[in-house]
Amino acid sequence: MALGRRVVTAVLVVSLFAAGLAAAQERSKGPSGAPGSGALGAGPVGVDGEYKIGPEDVLDIAVWNNPAVSRAVQVRPDGRISLPLLNDVPVAGLTPMQVRDVLTKKLNEYVPSPEISVIVQEARSFNVSVVGEIKNPGRYELKGRATVLDALAKAGPFNDFASRARIFVLRPNGAATKRIPFNYGKVIASDGEHENFVLQPGDIVVVP
Repeated sequence: MALGRRVVTAVLVVSLFAAGLAAAQERSKGPSGAPGSGALGAGPVGVDGEYKIGPEDVLDIAVWNNPAVSRAVQVRPDGRISLPLLNDVPVAGLTPMQVRDVLTKKLNEYVPSPEISVIVQEARSFNVSVVGEIKNPGRYELKGRATVLDALAKAGPFNDFASRARIFVLRPNGAATKRIPFNYGKVIASDGEHENFVLQPGDIVVVP
């Protein structure tokens, strides 16, 4: 009898483990088994963890079980994309998740409960500028994740009169512009790596 109870207990534990594993796998999928929602491919990520889509970026838009609408599209210079049924959709300045939400709302008029994923297939709008007391000021196209130090390395070295402690980044923020200080000396110190933040498209690095 004791052996029988141990066998039943073992079977019950294995069953509960299997059920928990299956539930975890289901949670890793999107609703109705669809793939994850908004996502970013190999493109750059902003300081807030979300890439902002810009003109010339290529987006891979997949509508679950709807190949007629699913496709790769390029963002036009006016910041819009064109899709069947939806015509022109403004996407510039939005994150992939926000674009997913916009498309879901619009497509819901034609497709019941659409499941959509948005991936930045090619990030072509990731340009930053470096100006001021540096040897090679100008506009630079960056590939992948890039920090302030990466941009300074491309435009460097510093001129003799550059104020390394007073560098700052100008970042478009809606109708306003945000000013973010950057102390080069502090960043290159042994404990200053966390001060070297990631750039976003349109940032201007100013070296006084």
